[in-house]
Order: sequence, then C-alpha cells, then structure tokens
Amino acid sequence: MAIVVSLRDFVGEMQILSEEAHTYINKLTGELITITDDDIAMSELDEQEDAFEWQEEIIQTTKKVLSSDDYLGIPSKFDIDEYEIIERFCLSIPEESISDDLLGQIKGSGAFGRFKDTIYRYGIEKDWFKFRDEAYKEIAISWLEGNGFAYTDDLNVSSQDE
Repeated sequence: MAIVVSLRDFVGEMQILSEEAHTYINKLTGELITITDDDIAMSELDEQEDAFEWQEEIIQTTKKVLSSDDYLGIPSKFDIDEYEIIERFCLSIPEESISDDLLGQIKGSGAFGRFKDTIYRYGIEKDWFKFRDEAYKEIAISWLEGNGFAYTDDLNVSSQDE
C-alpha cells in the first residue's frame, strides 16, 4: 500500500524552498523534513561538543536523512522552472494586449520583478497566484505518482501572501 502524502503540505514545501534549504520525504512515513546548508555543515563537523541541545537534534536528524535510503529529495527550486510557469501564464491571458505586455516584461534581467509589478498594475495577481498554485500542484502530483506515493488532495488553492 502506497504512503499517502498531504498535497497541501507537499506543495507548500515546494513553494518555500530556497537555494539553502532542501526538503526530503520519508519513503516509509511520508514525513517531510527540511534541512539547510547550515544544518549539513554543522552535521559534518568533527567537534560538536559546543552544540546546544536543540542543535544536537538537528544534527542527528540531518545525519539520518543524508545517510538513509529511506529519504528522497523532493523537487528543488532548481527542478521547478518558474520562468516557464510565468510564460505559460502570460500566454494564457485572453486579452492579447495584456498578454503581449506581460511577455515583454519577462525578458532580460529583473524579469520577475517587472512581471510582479505588471500583474498588480492589471489587477490579475489573483489569477497569477491561482495559475501558479495549479502548476505546482501538477508538478507535485506527477512527482508523487512517479515515486510511488499516493496523495490526499487537501489543497485549497489561494495564495495571497505575495
């Protein structure tokens, strides 16, 4: 029987990933664990006697995740092509002048900032967040199914925090 994973939790982890954080899923329990580059560096130190009690737990968890075959890294920030998602959103806009403007804004340096400014100027930010959340949901479902996990679709798509 496949392990059941909360789609809400999984997508949430995918959306908050940074270059310094890595999330793993326990193949036996479905538990999601995030470790940072600092956690990894701390766990690799020979001398850990100066570690605080709470750091010791992080060190042990990090070592366990990195040394066990029971953990699988979920898609990272580098595995998800946010630019391609933005481009698909731009192309999905039915009003050609808005679509063209958005496509023009996502070229070159500073594209993400210009895109964000433009969606707010047109008042379509809620459409963008819904589109982005659906794209992440599709990526998550594909990844989970491809890795033998079942999921519960407990995702309420509505991000308004950006």
